[in-house]
Amino acid sequence: MIVMGHEFVDRYFTTRAGHEGVKAARAQYQAWLTLAGQAQWHSPEDVKRGHPKASVLKGGRVVFNIKGNDYRLVAAIKYPAGVLVIRFFGTHAEYDSIDAETI
Repeated sequence: MIVMGHEFVDRYFTTRAGHEGVKAARAQYQAWLTLAGQAQWHSPEDVKRGHPKASVLKGGRVVFNIKGNDYRLVAAIKYPAGVLVIRFFGTHAEYDSIDAETI
């Protein structure tokens, strides 16, 4: 997949450097980013095969858990184009304040 929007996540981590758990979250995000960049997802079922705990939403949105569900990443996936756009990254509490289907 072509992954877009990772600059947003990098800024998120930079502004929270030194916060508890951020270093581990960054490492796990980097691992996710590598896997997503190598993935060839053509359908939501492909995503679920590789990430069974991911939540598939309407409109091509998928929620990935990062660092044991402490953080959430919302992506919009354009399956035919092979493009994943990161639309949100934040703590579980921050995630609760958004509408993942429209962000």
